[in-house]
Amino acid sequence: MWIRLQEDIDTILKKDPAARGRLEVFLCYPGLHALIWHRLAHRSWTAGLTTLARFLSHLGRFFTGIEIHPGASIGRRVFIDHGMGVVIGETAEIHDDVTIYQGVTLGGTSLAKGKRHPTLEKGVVVGAGAQVLGPFTVGEGAKIGSNAVVTKPVPAGATAVGNPARMILKAEERPAGEELTGAAKTKEEFSAYGVSKNGDDPLIKAMHGLIDQAIAQQHRIEQLEAQLNKGGIGKEVKPNVGQADSADCEELKALNKLVDN
Repeated sequence: MWIRLQEDIDTILKKDPAARGRLEVFLCYPGLHALIWHRLAHRSWTAGLTTLARFLSHLGRFFTGIEIHPGASIGRRVFIDHGMGVVIGETAEIHDDVTIYQGVTLGGTSLAKGKRHPTLEKGVVVGAGAQVLGPFTVGEGAKIGSNAVVTKPVPAGATAVGNPARMILKAEERPAGEELTGAAKTKEEFSAYGVSKNGDDPLIKAMHGLIDQAIAQQHRIEQLEAQLNKGGIGKEVKPNVGQADSADCEELKALNKLVDN
């Protein structure tokens, strides 16, 4: 018990630059208090004292603003930062070194008994206000951006952003030749609130691709116009009807698919 408490305090000191000392963390961090209440409640739950467990969980919610069902499984060095409004369901599983910010829900979408809440593997970061709903797994080292709504599995190392959540895959799973800018290049670092520095997501990437494509097309049109003017050809050039789509059109269609997915 004391070893785990020391681990929790060390984790908070490592991940929160606002933390000034061990005594301050012990007295003033509701996420730490919620974990202590949960351990007491979870022991009662596994011992079959379900009513006592629910009452201890209720007390923990009253004092911290963090609701953790006593049946939930929580690993070591879990950090619940700020914590107000966090809800963790009965069959949720949280592995070691997970970070959860305020307003997060680890909820279920089914009324059936059995596994109905998500599993967060080691090192997952869940940003403020994110809703992770359903009995699926968020892979090791994945990050969920603030206010994302996630209803399907997240691959290990990926980042999920938006509503509904869209995935930014880790480097070895991205298509060959695809390059990421800004935020995606910092994914190996700890990401506070589950959001990388520049908020990179697939929609923004698609928009940049469209803009770059339009610029390239404009350059080609200007080159053609210059060549026509140089040759003394002033009549309008019409496209051939029925001609197969060019590579540029195929690229634009691929961008449309990226936006739709």
